[in-house]
Amino acid sequence: MGADHPPGLDPLRLRELLDRERPELLGGPLTVRLIEGGRSNLTYDVGDGHSRWVVRRPPLGHVLATAHDMRREHRVISALRPTPVPVPRTVLLCEDETVLGAPFYVMEHMPGTPYRTAGQLARLGPARTRAVLLGLVDTLVDLHAVDPQAVGLGDFGRPEGFLDRQLRRWGKQLAASRSRDLPGVDELQAALARALPHSPAPAVVHGDYRLDNVLIDEDDTLTAVLDWEMSTLGDPLTDLGLLVMYSTPLGLPHSPISTTAAAPGHPDPAELVERYAERSGRDVSAVGWYTAFAWFKLAVILEGIHYRYTLGQTVGAGFDHIGSLVPVFIEHGLTTLRGRPAPAAPRTPRDPQKG
Repeated sequence: MGADHPPGLDPLRLRELLDRERPELLGGPLTVRLIEGGRSNLTYDVGDGHSRWVVRRPPLGHVLATAHDMRREHRVISALRPTPVPVPRTVLLCEDETVLGAPFYVMEHMPGTPYRTAGQLARLGPARTRAVLLGLVDTLVDLHAVDPQAVGLGDFGRPEGFLDRQLRRWGKQLAASRSRDLPGVDELQAALARALPHSPAPAVVHGDYRLDNVLIDEDDTLTAVLDWEMSTLGDPLTDLGLLVMYSTPLGLPHSPISTTAAAPGHPDPAELVERYAERSGRDVSAVGWYTAFAWFKLAVILEGIHYRYTLGQTVGAGFDHIGSLVPVFIEHGLTTLRGRPAPAAPRTPRDPQKG
């Protein structure tokens, strides 16, 4: 096929591996298509004319190896398969970089739509949109209710000191990708460090939980949670903070960043937080800190993508404007930390048994 296939996945090499490892899996010749929308690990739709699968691999130019760990992503999806959390069935993990030039894994293709824009979501109408977003929160509660030990993920992370390490990790990632002046980013990082909240009991954390990273089928059921590249064992409220951030309208008409917050019927962040609190039993009074941390984390991720773009190491469209978004995210983080409102009402003190 040569140049007929997208960069990063040679279907002939993949076919050779699958024929050797899973000899009865494939029918006809493989076709490969890069799935647009991802901004970090590369995702491909692979078919043989009868069935379809998905292949995930790191970007062609990588930053921190820990941000693109295929073994961890494959492990968490496999572990969550028997739980109420909907995930694809994994087919194969390959860590031999001679096959595709990087480690990768293959999983089943799941039905459903990843809603990336308010316009896409608006077609459902307000009532269905509201139900989809509340269902997104309910699935997050299901994820955080999974007992890590029971599914073999008891050593999937180091929860002690999780938030401090997260701040340090993203600070290091920022330093590794920093090629320009970013006013306010050091102030935001320092302010977050000064106000670290007390973490609840640890849970399996997705790390990038949003509507864009799940599939919704035609009857509005959430069929799969995808993109587990940042998953770990840690503070579950970091996922909630991200969801709040992604539920805040950015007011940027041509943003390549997924936000559906402007769709009619989309619950506001306060309602999503309250639903999570009621269903999980967790104290969410520090959600402002977690939301500000989400703005910081996304600013660092975007800066890393912008850096790879300047080096010509990205694949796909929509990367040229990402650099201009980074200051917007930094400012949102600072504003959230400076003026985060107090909880509407005092909640019950944290119950360690509930996490």
